[in-house]
Amino acid sequence: MDVTDRIEKIIGPTIEDMGFDIVRIQISGAQRVRLQIMVERKDGAPIVVDDCADVSRATSALLDVDDPISAAYTLEVSSPGLDRPLVKLKDFERFCGYEVRIETHDLVAGRKRFSGRLLGVEGSTVRISCEGEDYELAFEDIHRAKLLMTDELLAEAQQIGN
Repeated sequence: MDVTDRIEKIIGPTIEDMGFDIVRIQISGAQRVRLQIMVERKDGAPIVVDDCADVSRATSALLDVDDPISAAYTLEVSSPGLDRPLVKLKDFERFCGYEVRIETHDLVAGRKRFSGRLLGVEGSTVRISCEGEDYELAFEDIHRAKLLMTDELLAEAQQIGN
C-alpha cells in the first residue's frame, strides 16, 4: 500500500461522515513536501472556504495520530474546480458527454493524448470521441485526465450555484 492509499484509508471514513467525497490525494515535492487533498460535497453543492477549513482540521488531527508521512509537509485542502481531474472510473461515468483531455501511459493508436467528448465507460474501458474517431482506452492505461473548461460546463456550474 503506498502512502496516498494509506492516507485515504486513515481519513476516508471521517471525510465521508462529514459529507464529502475524496477526489484525489497527491503528494508532491522533495524539499518542501505538499500533501494535497481534493474533496467535493456529496450533495453536489459548491465547496466553500469553510468546508476546506473543516476538512483540513479533521485531516490534520487524524494524520497527527497516525503520521503516515515521515517528513514535514504542508497540507492543502481544495475543491477539484470546474476543470476537475478525473481519477476514478466512476468519474468517467459521471461526466459522460463532457469534453475531456486524457493522457495515456503508452501509445494507443499511435498517440498518448486525446481531447474530445467522453462517450462513457464499458466495464473498465473508457470511450472518447476525438477528431472524428472513437477510441477505447483501458482505465489502467490512463495516466491523467481532466474535464475541459467549456461554455456547457460553465453554464452548468452557474445553475448549481444559483
